[in-house]
Amino acid sequence: MRQNPQRRAGLLDAAIEVLAREGSRGLTLRAVDAQAAVPTGTTSNYFANRAQLLVEILHRTRERLVPDPADLAGPLDTEVLLHQLVERMRRERSVHIAMLELRLEATRRPELQAELTRFQGEELQANIDWHLKAGLPGDRQGVVLVYLAMLGLIVDDLTAPGLLEPHPVEDLVKALVDRLLR
Repeated sequence: MRQNPQRRAGLLDAAIEVLAREGSRGLTLRAVDAQAAVPTGTTSNYFANRAQLLVEILHRTRERLVPDPADLAGPLDTEVLLHQLVERMRRERSVHIAMLELRLEATRRPELQAELTRFQGEELQANIDWHLKAGLPGDRQGVVLVYLAMLGLIVDDLTAPGLLEPHPVEDLVKALVDRLLR
């Protein structure tokens, strides 16, 4: 397997775009080559098979969605952090759609489901721990409830944005924080 980290990241970014645009069925090693504008066979030099590519996409999404450290500096406010999450989701729309596709694909691939469950579980636990350590309002269960509510908000914003038009996202986020954490 090839080891050029920049090329690998570029291929994963191309795979995210293919997955978001074409869905899981459209994600092939050749489609990634075409999206990345690299010679046919390049992706197969970096990933042994499609299953490995799916797992690597999962991990690349995290790299792309990590908050900017500047957003986590200074006085922290849960409502502001959640608004920043919505902004990141809208800015990195393809990454979130690719994650939805990975979740659906995991229902058909037990090995991907195991990796997704482990990965998401670690992410959720890290978020809970960070939230509590940062001294933000709310307890462990409140953080989990906000996670679940924000996941639903993000899915609807991505897939049926008109559904939320009568309910401004800013107001929904404020209500979530007020009702679940304060």
